[in-house]
Amino acid sequence: MVTFIWILIATFSISLIAFIGALTLFLKEKILDKILLLLVAFSAGALIGGAFLHLIPEAVNKVGVKESSILEIFLYLIFGFCIFFILEQFIRWHHHHATRHPEIMPFSYLILISDGIHNFLDGLIIAGSFMVSLPMGLVTALAVALHEIPQEIGDYGILVYGGFKKIRALFLNFASAIAIIFGGIAGFFLAEKIGGKIVFLLPFAAGTFIYIAASDLIPQIKKER
Repeated sequence: MVTFIWILIATFSISLIAFIGALTLFLKEKILDKILLLLVAFSAGALIGGAFLHLIPEAVNKVGVKESSILEIFLYLIFGFCIFFILEQFIRWHHHHATRHPEIMPFSYLILISDGIHNFLDGLIIAGSFMVSLPMGLVTALAVALHEIPQEIGDYGILVYGGFKKIRALFLNFASAIAIIFGGIAGFFLAEKIGGKIVFLLPFAAGTFIYIAASDLIPQIKKER
């Protein structure tokens, strides 16, 4: 039970990083408008880097370098990419027919879903580390926290740029971030049942990251330039 408490403390603490965007509440609108595009560009880089330098290598490391395993990883990556393409078309259709919040850009919703998946996976990883030992759990939680800081700054920037008010963007970002707590709980109670299946969620999440960055954010940056 002590391990479970440590998992809850670590994951809840990391979820609070989502409020880092509160620093922008004190900025004037003109200054915020100038830095929003930079935050979107920053987030595009963070998503691509997270996919190619974190999620995919982690998946390969867990399944080994067998040809069949590598193929399966990239099939899940393509699956994640395609699922988010279909999801975005649905959101665009709903967005076109909606009478409420027509000003919200569809990619704002995609980033919430994608980041929620990523945070859930981080929770699973943290839980697994704490179940090995307390020091390993703390080191893993610190590593996750450090890579979450730039990620959450970028995500907040995307939400505001995409049309959400600053306060609402903060709380939506936090709502996505608390998925890490559910990941930690699932990792603690269901480790033996889901352990081998989790690995393929990593490339799926990578596919969603690549889709958002390549299909939405980078074209938006080029358009604004």
